[in-house]
Amino acid sequence: MPQQSIPTNDAPVYVVQLTDSHLFADAQGTLLGMNTRDSLQRVIDRVREEQPRIDVLLATGDLSQDGSEESYTCFRELTATLQAPARWLAGNHDEPLPMEKAAQGTELLNPVLDIGNWRILLLNSAVPGSVPGGLDEGQLQLLEQSLKDAPERHHLICFHHQPVSINCAWMAPIGLRNAEALFAVLDGFPQVRALLWGHIHQEWDQQRHAVRLLASPSTCIQFEPGSEDFKVGEQAPGYRWLRLHTDGSIDTGVSRVRDFAFTVDYAGDGY
Repeated sequence: MPQQSIPTNDAPVYVVQLTDSHLFADAQGTLLGMNTRDSLQRVIDRVREEQPRIDVLLATGDLSQDGSEESYTCFRELTATLQAPARWLAGNHDEPLPMEKAAQGTELLNPVLDIGNWRILLLNSAVPGSVPGGLDEGQLQLLEQSLKDAPERHHLICFHHQPVSINCAWMAPIGLRNAEALFAVLDGFPQVRALLWGHIHQEWDQQRHAVRLLASPSTCIQFEPGSEDFKVGEQAPGYRWLRLHTDGSIDTGVSRVRDFAFTVDYAGDGY
């Protein structure tokens, strides 16, 4: 069972990222033939086996596929078994009002979290009615203000849409449309250590100047890396773990469920 403890200034912050769970109100709901509730449970079981301590659980968008309050309530209940403080942000499939209702009375949607020597900031890149993302002026101002207010803290900045090319031609038009505005802010602040996102349903780990660029597998279907056209990969569902060290360095990796068999149904409910 994960331990609940507040990191001291000389201890790392233990983070788990779950992303793109695409849950339905219906417990039998499937995405391209995969029951997304079952696959999320398998990933949570894997997290419980591998992570004895979790200081922060981050859910980086597309928690829901149908935008129902029931799907968010399900996500909250399933992840509560990890007994870790959690934060959510929205993806392009999420619906703000049902998400807010399911999070009512909690800190789940609070965008700023200070823990140890770190500040974790969650930005909303979802654009209503749009698959591509963007950071509006309010989100860019939140980002800049957060960085100005905490120059002594290392920053991990999270959102949903990819801000760089991931070498998947079909995904290029549906990423973060104003990434240049994001980087214009980030490049003025040396305490930025990493960006963390979802959306791409695959692992990504690159460096841009001194900033780590990270994305992670979905807890359900995977997208084939390097694909020109839409293609579901054979990789198993998974999650990302991170160790945020006091000096600003990061250890991170991806873990996937074992013994997972899945046959994609392109005739089923689509992405």
